[in-house]
Amino acid sequence: MYSRILERLLKEKTSSGKAIIVVGARQVGKTTLIKQFLKSIPYLFFDADDPTVRQLLSIPNTEQLRTLLADHKTVFIDEAQRINEIGLTSKIITDQFPEVQLFVSGSSSFELGNKLNESLTGRKWEYELFPISWEEYELKHGYLASEQQLENRLLFGFYPEVLNHQGKERTILKNLVSSYLYRDILSFSEIRKPEVLDNLLLALALQLGNEVNYNELAQTAGVNKITIQKYIEVLEMGYIVFRLNSFSRNARNEIKRNRKIYFYDNGIRNMIMGNFNSLKLRTDVGALWENFLISERIKQNVYKETFAKMYFWRTKQQQEIDFVEEKDGEITGYEFKWNPNSKVKIPDVFTKTYSAKTHIVKRDNFREFVVI
Repeated sequence: MYSRILERLLKEKTSSGKAIIVVGARQVGKTTLIKQFLKSIPYLFFDADDPTVRQLLSIPNTEQLRTLLADHKTVFIDEAQRINEIGLTSKIITDQFPEVQLFVSGSSSFELGNKLNESLTGRKWEYELFPISWEEYELKHGYLASEQQLENRLLFGFYPEVLNHQGKERTILKNLVSSYLYRDILSFSEIRKPEVLDNLLLALALQLGNEVNYNELAQTAGVNKITIQKYIEVLEMGYIVFRLNSFSRNARNEIKRNRKIYFYDNGIRNMIMGNFNSLKLRTDVGALWENFLISERIKQNVYKETFAKMYFWRTKQQQEIDFVEEKDGEITGYEFKWNPNSKVKIPDVFTKTYSAKTHIVKRDNFREFVVI
């Protein structure tokens, strides 16, 4: 069992008169988190994977819900994206039964969001849950043991089931990719060509850390650019990949519209490629390191509610900064290097143009970047 940072936010918002929504990819621990949080109090649990539950909670009226809820003051609806009109059901519970604290979890943000946002406007707190963070991992295993596991984490990632079954990482990741992540995407989107999705994900995995061109991806996958844009949006909403856009304040020589695409979890990326070779045998160590650091920074910024905006920066002359963060009017640039002996030169034009602070993140100081 891993203690999750999000527990603190759930505690703060409980009894606020609003529904608490937790979304994220399958198998990141949403159900475990909420059940652990509620373990000391009685609650009513609805598992929407059960067809009977889906039928009971699809467009019920107030009196039907009164009968279902009985005297329970806490209600947890799991896998809520599978329930028709879950937004209306949640709205009735929140409005008509103010003494009830409603918890809702869902594994498909695009579907759950569409069903909940309009109905629960002003009536919900929504949070994202990701695979285990480095901070959560270190809290359980300690500083030294975590440091010793860094290479494995770059290879196999942080999904809870992966962490809890050492020696079976590849089998679990294969099952995650084929059975869970794809199932959500194909079930809750209009994607009708799984083979295109396979080709696109492999292309994105191979281009990790590099700027992606939608026209080139379209040629690789054998579809048009609009389809590629749509598929990438679905992959983002399914918590498989995320975009970093280029940072620019309209300087002439800056790249303005490009983007890089990263994976929320290194293990998923490596499974898509079918490559779990040791770091010593790989040519993509820099990309794995970059993906790990940026995905961990996203977890921190989301969980700690920093409201930071995240980018990368590059000029037409190939001057670049791996990661740029804008927070409270301050701009900070970060360069990532796995090799401690690598020489790094931060472009003066970046620091002078934006009065920016800069840092180099290496193997020996990365903890300062991934725990804030």
